[in-house]
Parts: sequence; C-alpha cells; structure tokens
Amino acid sequence: MRRRQFIGLIGGAAARPLAARGQQKARYPKIVLVGAGLTIGEETRRAFEAACSEFGWVEGRNIHIVYRWAEPSQMRAVVAELVSSAPVLIVALGTSVLNAVREATNSIPVVFVGISDPEGVGIVANLARPGGNMTGLANFEPSMGGKWLQTLKEIAPHLTRVGVLRFAGTQVRILRSIEDNAASSGIKVVDCPVHDGPEIRAAIGAFDGEPGTGLVVLPDPIFATYRSLIFEMVAKQHHPTIYPLRSDAQAGGLLSYGINILDQLRRSAFYVDQILKGARPGDLPVQAPTKFELVINLKTAKALGLDVPQTLLGRADEVIE
Repeated sequence: MRRRQFIGLIGGAAARPLAARGQQKARYPKIVLVGAGLTIGEETRRAFEAACSEFGWVEGRNIHIVYRWAEPSQMRAVVAELVSSAPVLIVALGTSVLNAVREATNSIPVVFVGISDPEGVGIVANLARPGGNMTGLANFEPSMGGKWLQTLKEIAPHLTRVGVLRFAGTQVRILRSIEDNAASSGIKVVDCPVHDGPEIRAAIGAFDGEPGTGLVVLPDPIFATYRSLIFEMVAKQHHPTIYPLRSDAQAGGLLSYGINILDQLRRSAFYVDQILKGARPGDLPVQAPTKFELVINLKTAKALGLDVPQTLLGRADEVIE
C-alpha cells in the first residue's frame, strides 16, 4: 500500500469517531433560555442546570442549553435568530422577553418564568389549561398591586401620589388594582409605561420636586437591567419605592415584596422535563407563586428619613441594616 493511501485511511478512521461524536451532540435536544439585559448570570445557569439534572437532564450529556440575553431594543432580533436555530424548547424570563418570543413562534414549546397575570394579558386561555404552545410560572396576580401600594403607604404614610413603572402594554390588571386601592386612600396614581432606559429616566424625572411622591416598580427584566438608574434617581429625588423582588432590596432598594425568581427558575425544570418527554405545553397548568417575601432595607430607609413601623419590621422575612 502506498504511504499516502495508508495515511489517508488512518486519518479517515480517526475522523469518523470525532464526527460521530459531533453528530451525537447535535442530536441532543437544544433548549434556549433567554432573558433581558444582564439577567442571565452564573447563578442563573447553576440554578437552572441543577434543577434540570434532578429530572435526569444534564447539559452536555443528554441536552444542550443555550443561554442568551439582550437589551430590550435588540430582543426581537435575538429571539428571531434563536427561533431560526430550531430549539425544541424556549425558556423565557420576563414579560418583555415573552412578548418577543410570542411574535416569533406559535409552534415551538415555550416555558415562561416571572410573568404577571398571564391569563389577564392573554398569554394563556386559562391557568388550568393554557392551550397553545406556552405554559409556565406566574409571579403575581392582579391583587398584588393593591398589596404593594398598602405596604408602601405603611412605610411612607405621607404619600399623596404614586407613580407605577411598568413595561408598556403589560400588567394592566395589576395597575387597576393599584388604582382601586389608591382611590380609597386619597392617593393619585400616575401610570408610567416604559420601554427602555431613556423612558425610565423621563418617567421618574417627571416627579422631581414633587413632594409626597412614591413609586411602585412592577416586575419585568427591564427594571433589573436599569436598576442602578432607578436607584440613583429615586435616591436623589427622595421618593420611597417598593420593588417586586428580594434582590432589589438586597441591592439597595427601600423594600421589596414578592417572589424568589431563582426558585421559580428551578421549578421551571418540571415543565422542561414534561415537554421533553412528550407533553404538550397547553395541557400543563400554569403554576401560581407559593411564597412571598418582604425585605426591608433600613439603611435606605434612614437615607430617606423614614421611620419603619415595628409592625412592618415584625412581618419582614429579612431586614437589611
């Protein structure tokens, strides 16, 4: 046998196992987890992969997980690219992300995490039997809006005006709950629908110099993306503000009342498992939140000149000093 032929045969034999391994990896079900801004970090990856592994799905062994995040202005383009890569499942974090996913596909199974009032905004037909290609975990029911307002009023009883920061086009029933509760308290509600950082700056800036003003920040990844901006402006303008997530108060916000988003992400692994085993998303009931946490940041309260009532401190799950 000629030397060139021999080398060719050896090279071909060595290449075939590598190609086979590549093809085997390509056959793994591909899952895409997409969020807005910088919401997908190492902690997010570890929590999701650990939860999936409890159901027997291990990254690099029998599934392939792709993590992507994008600024709100780039979300549609990023999601369109992800959909074109034909994943078997998309996990969408937050309402603004899910809106882009809904525009891009009505056939790929979607598991949503951190969505407020999914039935009210038309994401699912009903919570028990969602229908369509989507299911997942709701984070807040409409009535939560009134509870946020009541809690904010408790820590800042001087309020006469409340601005409600929400991602435009979402959470209308939560806004209505805030308005209904505000009417009985003599508080004026100002709706602040926003899409991006400049609109957030303009919305909060409109309250500059207005005494007796507070803010309610509704849940959406866009507000995690621009959290530093929100903190800076409300501190400068001395506006008491309530947030939906524990991480908000831990990072310096006055107080938060809401869910643990990492816990919801872990619970989403149940849907991943069921769908990969052949279940239809529309047949899997949407899960409601099971626990709410109240976190108070006393350092921020002091900076705002607020005396936190003992009754509120007594209800807190965490007090940051």
